[in-house]
Amino acid sequence: MARDNENAVADHYSVSGLEELILDALQRCDIDLKALKPADLAPVDEFHMGGRAATQYVIGLMNLPAGARVLDVGSGLGGVARYLAAECGCRVTGIDLTPEYVHVARMLTERTDLADNVDFHIGSALDLPWPDASFDAAVTFHVAMNIHDRPRLYKEVARVIRPGSVFAIYDVMKGSKEGMTFPVPWAETAETSFLVTRKTMRNLLEQAGFEIIHDEDRREVGLEHHKARLAKLSAASGPPPLGMHLLQGETASLKSRNMMNMLEANQITLGVIIARRRA
Repeated sequence: MARDNENAVADHYSVSGLEELILDALQRCDIDLKALKPADLAPVDEFHMGGRAATQYVIGLMNLPAGARVLDVGSGLGGVARYLAAECGCRVTGIDLTPEYVHVARMLTERTDLADNVDFHIGSALDLPWPDASFDAAVTFHVAMNIHDRPRLYKEVARVIRPGSVFAIYDVMKGSKEGMTFPVPWAETAETSFLVTRKTMRNLLEQAGFEIIHDEDRREVGLEHHKARLAKLSAASGPPPLGMHLLQGETASLKSRNMMNMLEANQITLGVIIARRRA
């Protein structure tokens, strides 16, 4: 059952010819592919609400030392991993279910000259292929919404990071009101969407061996960012060459509207949790 769900999730995120789509979009933005910088990729590789600003905020809460070895669970196209390497001096390992995302993440990392500090693997967050206490910290951005077996996810993360290490989670969560409208960026239907409340997430993390050191609702911040993004798109003649629409296909605008409407109705919310692995 878990494998069937993972296959469905990987299929949802797969985009045919994604490497060529991104490289072509970069060229149409007059970005020199021979001098590519991580920030150039932010419109497409920060596939979470709030984009690069959210990455900066959440990672800033972790207070990571240079040289820390960090695991990025559900690393996507590698935006967060490259940020950690380029801006924080970390050594980062990413893991993701979607082979095409991992392929593109590796390509973009090589083109930004970060391959010595960032590597990516195809695999499951429920069966992490590393020994106990392999990492100094872990992050996951907009990933657990697709994972039904949350207890196993958080236990696996706890297993592979050292006692005392921090784990940063930035996720979409259930809001105070009932109801979901599909499609959304992370799922076409309810079959691969598994949102939980903030209270449930806290309990799961504590049961997995973590203590919560920071817990924050970012719904209003995310909503304002999303409104501004949609307003900018509406004012333009069409989407920019480089953007999240490359990852979301023909239903990109519908997914964005559904997500904004549910944020406004408080059917979903955004949460940032920083947890520390207990000794």
